[in-house]
Amino acid sequence: MYRPPQQPARQTEGKVLISLLTGISGLVLGFLGLPGLVLGPIAYFTGKSAVRKIDESKGALGGRSTAVAGWAVGIAATAIGALSSLAWLTFFLLAQFGTPPV
Repeated sequence: MYRPPQQPARQTEGKVLISLLTGISGLVLGFLGLPGLVLGPIAYFTGKSAVRKIDESKGALGGRSTAVAGWAVGIAATAIGALSSLAWLTFFLLAQFGTPPV
C-alpha cells in the first residue's frame, strides 16, 4: 500500500495569534472609540509583519491566512474606532455646549 509522504509539521509564526487576538479585541472594544484606535493599528502592523516573515521563510513557517485575517480585522477595528471616537466627541461637544444657534 502506497502512502504519499507527509508534509513535515510547519511551525506557526509567533505574531500570527497576537495579530488576530488584538484585532478581535479592537473590533469588540472599538465601539468605545479609543481602544479600537489603539488595538486596530497594532493588529494591522503585527499581521503585516507576520505575513512578510512567513513569505520570506519559503514554507518553513505557517499561519499566513490567520495573519491576513488579523491584518484585515485590524483595519476594520481602526475604522470602527475612528467612527466611534468621532461620534463620542460629537455627543460630548453637544452635551457641553448645546446645539449651535440657527
